[in-house]
Amino acid sequence: MTSVLVIDDEKGIRNTLSLILKMEGYDVECAESALSGLELMDEGRFFDFIISDIRMPGMDGIKFLKEIQSRDSSSILIMITAYATSENSIEAIKAGASEYISKPINTQELLLRMAMAKERERLRRENLNLKRELGKGDGFEWIIYEDDKMREVLELAKKASQFKTTVLITGESGTGKELVARAIHSNSQRKDGSFVAINCSAIPETLLESELYGYVRGAFSGAANTKRGLFEEAHGGTLLLDEIGEMPMQLQTKLLRVLQEGEIRRLGDTKTMKVDVRVIAATSRDLNQDISNGKFRGELFYRLNVFPIHIPPLRERREDIKILVEYFVNKFRERFNPRVKGVSDGVMSELYDYPWYGNVRELENIIERAVILTDTDIIKSVDLVSRVLTEEKDFIIDSLSLDQAWQGLEKRYIDKALSNARGNRTKAARLLGLSRRALLYKLKQYGLNKE
Repeated sequence: MTSVLVIDDEKGIRNTLSLILKMEGYDVECAESALSGLELMDEGRFFDFIISDIRMPGMDGIKFLKEIQSRDSSSILIMITAYATSENSIEAIKAGASEYISKPINTQELLLRMAMAKERERLRRENLNLKRELGKGDGFEWIIYEDDKMREVLELAKKASQFKTTVLITGESGTGKELVARAIHSNSQRKDGSFVAINCSAIPETLLESELYGYVRGAFSGAANTKRGLFEEAHGGTLLLDEIGEMPMQLQTKLLRVLQEGEIRRLGDTKTMKVDVRVIAATSRDLNQDISNGKFRGELFYRLNVFPIHIPPLRERREDIKILVEYFVNKFRERFNPRVKGVSDGVMSELYDYPWYGNVRELENIIERAVILTDTDIIKSVDLVSRVLTEEKDFIIDSLSLDQAWQGLEKRYIDKALSNARGNRTKAARLLGLSRRALLYKLKQYGLNKE
């Protein structure tokens, strides 16, 4: 469970934050002063997050931040204050804070900031680990493959990595688009810069613009301090815009200007600033179809599609299945079940025959579950959704059009997810691995948008 330390000299704020965070599933500890918080840490307690007030009697939040940094803590630090100034925010960020939030605290903003900070920290650590593992490698050796189709993809990606040109990576969900994007960055001259990724479908439309471009103090209600955007975070490095097809139309226009001019403007600012960012976009959608439907701007597509890379689905590169199974078995047996050595020939045959609509991610999940559940050293069975495939078999065989077959299967999956979620579209989207906006789009596309 994710642990949080809340430090504030006001009891009411401590109790309120503790209650809200516990309701969200966090393990919360409170301290009434910075010194009390340090004592908890000296006792050997580790906290994933530390949320601290800045103005407190005794040791203030800035001194507390510096003290934590001197101890080499890996906690994510979020500062809160009722006296927000640009000087305070700059000083807090310099002292090591990840986020800076003003009182009165908007709980939804706090939770979002915590999630974003945690994701950035995960990416930072992953980036450092990869650099240590790769050493002098080209950044592609940690992608597992055997099939010639994937070899061609990676050869194309290696060529793209040598130039700053914009890359558009397409492919179904779970095929490894982000892995290829990371490899391109790691093999480029920008490998020492930041690799910043954002999923355009995971951020609410009202917040996506501020996340990308940042904002200045007073730009909108609640903007009590200036915040850098992800374009600035990625300066000198690479920015991955995942699921670019989910970006709202008005932001598409702004992104096009950034790509053309190489400069951004924070929300509420009157000045522009130059940014040196290599943009990689990724999508599982058919952007040509979205352009025809008026859902995506053609001029942005052509600007992104300078160097297109398409990753084929796993069912079209079955030579990768065996080596991926071996890799995932080794990965998960170290974590869950050390005695597991591999899978039986019968299981491997099943895995070869399976259509893999969830691609490599689905294979990874199935092997993880099998490693956990098996009682023998050889996995003799896996949990495949064969009953769903049987239901779809007649339709797939009867349809001469691959596109129609896929749409029919997609409709059945959506219908089944809605049934399991009892009509709750948010829950159904989560079951399908889609954003709610993407599900609503598909419901309208297939005429399923009636209650």
